[in-house]
Amino acid sequence: MKSVLLIGLGRFGRQMAEKLRELRHQILAVDRDEGRVNDILPLVTNAQIGDGTNEAFIASLGVRNFDLCVVAIGDNFQSSLETTALLKEYGAPFVLSRASSEVHAKFLRRNGADDVVYPEKQMAQWAAVRYSADHVFDYVEMTRDHSIFETQVPAAWIGKTIVELAVRQKYRINVLATRTGDQLEFLPGPMHRFRREETMFILGANRDVQKFLNL
Repeated sequence: MKSVLLIGLGRFGRQMAEKLRELRHQILAVDRDEGRVNDILPLVTNAQIGDGTNEAFIASLGVRNFDLCVVAIGDNFQSSLETTALLKEYGAPFVLSRASSEVHAKFLRRNGADDVVYPEKQMAQWAAVRYSADHVFDYVEMTRDHSIFETQVPAAWIGKTIVELAVRQKYRINVLATRTGDQLEFLPGPMHRFRREETMFILGANRDVQKFLNL
C-alpha cells in the first residue's frame, strides 16, 4: 500500500482516485473546487480544498511523506507546471504529471516531473491500433517497438499445439497467456493445444505482430 497525493480532481483525477482506491492505496486528494472535493470524499482517505500553486499550501502537505504525487490538472497548464515545480522543490520523491502535448511534457520534465502521462494521446493510439486491426481485442504498448496484443486464435491453429506450430520460431512472437471466458492460463506450455473459444495474449516486436495479424 502506498500513500498518494492527488492534485486535480477533474475527470482524469477522479478516474485515478477510483483506481487507486480499488488498489487499496491511501489517497489525499486536493482541488481548488469545493464541489469536486466533496464529491471525491467517499473514494479517498482524505481530501482538502487547496491551490497547488500556493507555496505555503504545498509546504503544509508534507509532500516528502508521499510515495507518489500526481499532478492531474488538465485545464490550466501554467498551474500544472507551477504545482509540479513546487512539489519537487519541497522534496516530493516522485511526481507524475499530466500533459496534453509533447511541448507540455518537455516543460513539465524540465520543471521536475519524474514521469508524464498523456491520456488523450495514449487513448488515441490505443483506439487506432485496436480498431484498425481485425480480431484485436486489447493492446498494451510495452516500449516504442514492442507490445502485447489480445487477439483471436487463427482458425488454422485450432487443435494444434504451440510446439507443432513453432510459434516463436516461425512468427517471432511469444504466447504469454490464453483466455477462455474469464479464465486465464498464464505462460501456456509447448503442448498447449489451441481451442476455438480461446483468445491469446501475444508479445513481440510491433512489425512482427503486425505481420502475424495480417496473415
